[in-house]
Amino acid sequence: MGLNRVKAVADRMNLRFDCPVITVAGTNGKGSTCAMLEAVLLQAGYRTGVYTSPHLVHFEERCRLHGESASSAAFADAFAAVEAVRGDVSLTYFEFSTLAILHMMAGANLDVAILEVGLGGRLDAVNIVDADCTIITSIDIDHTAILGHDRDTIGREKAGVMRAGRPVIVSDPVPPQSVIDHAAALGAELWLFGRDFNYSGDKQQWAWAGRDRRYSGMAYPALRGANQLINASGVLAALEALRQRIPVTAQAVRNGLAMVELPGRFQIVPGQPVLVLDVAHNPHSVAALAVNLDAMGFYPTTHAVLGAMADKDLLPMFQRVNPMVDRWYFTDLPLPRAAKATDLEALWQSQNTRMDTASTVHGAPLLALQAAMHAADPADRIVVFGSFYTVGGVLVDGIPRLQAKHLSS
Repeated sequence: MGLNRVKAVADRMNLRFDCPVITVAGTNGKGSTCAMLEAVLLQAGYRTGVYTSPHLVHFEERCRLHGESASSAAFADAFAAVEAVRGDVSLTYFEFSTLAILHMMAGANLDVAILEVGLGGRLDAVNIVDADCTIITSIDIDHTAILGHDRDTIGREKAGVMRAGRPVIVSDPVPPQSVIDHAAALGAELWLFGRDFNYSGDKQQWAWAGRDRRYSGMAYPALRGANQLINASGVLAALEALRQRIPVTAQAVRNGLAMVELPGRFQIVPGQPVLVLDVAHNPHSVAALAVNLDAMGFYPTTHAVLGAMADKDLLPMFQRVNPMVDRWYFTDLPLPRAAKATDLEALWQSQNTRMDTASTVHGAPLLALQAAMHAADPADRIVVFGSFYTVGGVLVDGIPRLQAKHLSS
């Protein structure tokens, strides 16, 4: 692991950005943070470029230029540009695609570029770009084989995206000490949640306060879930930190947060039954999902479709949501890292103490969803979670609109 190879190819491609760059790292909340940044900046009239990963359904989702996914033809040209100069340098799938997307963004006449870290930070291919501002979202235990087994070690990897003398926004309310220490040692301009920015709110509206700016009486962000206010707070702090270069109006903030969209982040699809899509795939994000499900109110039966990677810390995930799930539908996923549906079922059974639950196994997410739809009553809800591949697997033909069978009279 290292950045030497990807840097060498980037130098051959003469990759550079003539606009401010915001890099977003963290365990959970990166995609939501990028989407909210993009939405506000688009409302302010800026030409934006966004790189996020992974994708849900189509690879082209990974690069958005001026608010739209890049075309497959543009991707093909960018891949060819990387291949033309890489010579004998070996690149991973992620490194190759990162270089291609950076190439597209650098040539798109952008006003601001937003880059989401794929994994970690210090050694992630995105980190070859010197960001003008970095955001570090929540930090939790994930990818332990690569990043470490405790929050301090993982935080040190995330902190690798910081740059000396430039703002770093830490939206984790309780960040590891390693993040704070690295910012001090590096001489980065540290913005801490609770010290330099914060939020408050009631059931109708919320307010935000930073070092010199305040917003009050705002509608809640269109992305659902209590954790989204923490993500939105980090976004507003970053925009304040960069206000001299990319000023935004209060109206752009209000409109952007009210209109932001991001599939698969506690996405509620109305229907009979209601469908909830969430890419929660580690204990921290599953805990947030459980809180959000609880806030939805009463449903006679909750059906859960779950497919997950085998290297995830699955037991605490089950323990957190098991009390609110009545029927499980475990699914295989189409990649070697994925846990088998039968293994997921066995692990669930090993910790389940409820006598009123049941489970089945399925070969693909869409098959599992169809089984849940067949079993569900109109007033129930179906939750699909566990991996981007699980949620993406039920979105292959578009957003499902559920119409369950009605009870016989």
